[in-house]
Amino acid sequence: MPLKILILAGTNDARLLANILVPQGYDVTSSFAGVTANPILPLGKIRRGGFGGADGLRKVLADEKFDLLIDATHPFAAIISRNAADAHPDVLRLERPPWIAQAGDSWFVMPDIPAAVKALPFEAKVMLTIGRKDADAFTSRPDLFGVARMIEAPAHAMPKNWRLILQRPPFSLDDEIELLTQEKITHLVTKNAGGAETTEKLAAARSLIIPVVMVARPFKPPVKTFASVDAIAAYIASR
Repeated sequence: MPLKILILAGTNDARLLANILVPQGYDVTSSFAGVTANPILPLGKIRRGGFGGADGLRKVLADEKFDLLIDATHPFAAIISRNAADAHPDVLRLERPPWIAQAGDSWFVMPDIPAAVKALPFEAKVMLTIGRKDADAFTSRPDLFGVARMIEAPAHAMPKNWRLILQRPPFSLDDEIELLTQEKITHLVTKNAGGAETTEKLAAARSLIIPVVMVARPFKPPVKTFASVDAIAAYIASR
């Protein structure tokens, strides 16, 4: 019988991993919590919706006889990562390394979203790249304005002093510089998601000497973690 694997998905790395494992003969199910309404789906089986906490996930793992659980969710999906660690003592985590400030960067690292909102000066013109879930925390501050870029539209309409851009990465460095320049952005706000496909905005801010308000990653329980799709795929093959 092929190894039966449950991937907690929702990231590009999760999709790439499933697309590697399925052709190799593994029985792979990718689970989507439903945060993104129309994700790009991987090969293999698809599951949608939550589990009902760690107990619910533990029951699914037992009832459906999964051999392996892989947490490949977003670095900021702290709750599901905690549930995964509670539900399965040998869970594997696929999580890209965080970004590290380089020479010329002007980063203000904040521990969470409320602190990031407070860190912005009065009437800052912001380039907001934190996704739709936390956008309201910034757009509800009346003195702030700017551009909010995300993959899917937020639940509530954006205020008139904000422009919504619905786009999926990657973005080129030239396009990022042009956007920051044309919009006269004074501050870039982003989460430290890591990954190579979204670093151009950081390079653009560096070249234009624009301060970056960087939201730090939340705490997650320590588990066996892999920094790349190739590394975790090789480990699975070795089992």
